[in-house]
Amino acid sequence: MSSRNIILLELNGEGEAKGETRVSSTCFRDSKNLSSRSERIFPFYAMGKSKPDAPSLMSLSASDSASDSIWDTIRAEAKSETEKEPILSSFLYASILSHNCLEEALGFVLANRLQDPTLLAAQLMDIFENIIMNDRGIQQSIRLDLQAFRDRDPACASYSWALLYLKGYHSLQSYRVAHALWNQGRKVLALALQSRISEVFSVDIHPAAKIGEGILLDHATGLVIGETAVVGNKVSLMQGVTLGGTGKEVGDRHPKIGQGALIGAGATILGNIIVGEGAMIAAGSLVLKNVPSHSMAVGNPAKIIGYLDEEDPSLTMKHDATKGYFEKLAISSTDRKSNGVCHHTSPYI
Repeated sequence: MSSRNIILLELNGEGEAKGETRVSSTCFRDSKNLSSRSERIFPFYAMGKSKPDAPSLMSLSASDSASDSIWDTIRAEAKSETEKEPILSSFLYASILSHNCLEEALGFVLANRLQDPTLLAAQLMDIFENIIMNDRGIQQSIRLDLQAFRDRDPACASYSWALLYLKGYHSLQSYRVAHALWNQGRKVLALALQSRISEVFSVDIHPAAKIGEGILLDHATGLVIGETAVVGNKVSLMQGVTLGGTGKEVGDRHPKIGQGALIGAGATILGNIIVGEGAMIAAGSLVLKNVPSHSMAVGNPAKIIGYLDEEDPSLTMKHDATKGYFEKLAISSTDRKSNGVCHHTSPYI
């Protein structure tokens, strides 16, 4: 547990400090202490209004005692970016440097992205922090997801870029909060949040869907994940992917994606089928049947053209398969079958 004192400076008409108020802030604190915190600390910025430079409103004392290498790196990145782009100093201070931990910063960023006139940033920030601060699983997932974006997306040069600017990360973490609300029985609020996520990020993930950790939603635009879909750990999904139903079934009707799978841009996977661990679905494919583990499915409708040597293609992100590569896979597949090696689809979670 880490804590620090936040000193709020009250300014007079000339911008000079005329008094101060100390507010104790603690990461991983009880939810009862979170009420209206955002309104106390960020009354202007959280409401989407202009405000003086953040450093003139508050200063921080004491430092976190707990070790969090990702959060420490994010803060260092923000300080460096502030020096490079002074015009962003207030934004970076309000979004990162004024917070005690990643959980607080993420709640602030998401609240300001998703706010609208009827769902205020201050309200959203309280919702996000109440969920994230009291869910160790989410606390782990937000870090593993950050690592996935940093490692697998060549356009993501730092952790802070994912936290501040990448809507794939924003939509995924917003889903995690909606999923927690759904599991708590707060389904109306979860659906309201999902609707706002879809509107802002063009990403439609049903709050009942089950998604693992270490996930990359690259670009994310047009991504659809249905109510009974399951996505395993370390999966990478590109833009325009649909994990949907066939339109004629009820109940458990959506795909199950195995750990380490790579789903290419625009791929459509329909029905209660299994895409095995470490499988690769080529861009634009239509998948209607089970896909064996570590195989490559290509086409409309998709066919298995071979098997992969990589355990987790989601980590290497190799999409540029040429005709020669496909032929090599086909030959490899034929050799394996002739040698009695057979791959079978199996549950993974």
